[in-house]
Amino acid sequence: MKWSEWLAEWGMSSLKINTGFAQMEFKPQDADRDAAWEMYIELLTRITTQALPTGHGDEETALKSVYSLFATTREIIKRHKRHALEFTKIAIIILNQIVRPFTAKWHQQAIENAFADPDQCKMFREELAVLQQNLAKYAAMLGKMAGVEDDLLLLEQVSDQSR
Repeated sequence: MKWSEWLAEWGMSSLKINTGFAQMEFKPQDADRDAAWEMYIELLTRITTQALPTGHGDEETALKSVYSLFATTREIIKRHKRHALEFTKIAIIILNQIVRPFTAKWHQQAIENAFADPDQCKMFREELAVLQQNLAKYAAMLGKMAGVEDDLLLLEQVSDQSR
């Protein structure tokens, strides 16, 4: 499978990638699967894929959690070194094209005390919801790469039904 096909499968064709890269074969190895598993768990257990209902949590903490994806991703990449190149490729693209624009905007807004303004908080939560949709796709991609997506989705569905 080519990278362009892999990205299209997950609705991520809008990512800006080099044509040469898009035509490269997507061939995850064991180290990619291990790295994908680690990042998958990080995403599933953070605000990055979990709802932030009105009246719950706070925007600044949510922003910090999203921002922490940079350090988490770097650590995973360093630990797996060049053995997890397929994971590294998608992780860097997601950080730079999806996460960074959100964190850059809202970091500046937070410095300017935006979270004291209810309208700004509402806007943050709306934009976070859009980011969460993209990161949920990313998590699903990683789950598939790690070979666990179906099992954990089933667990999540059972958990949702019991509420």
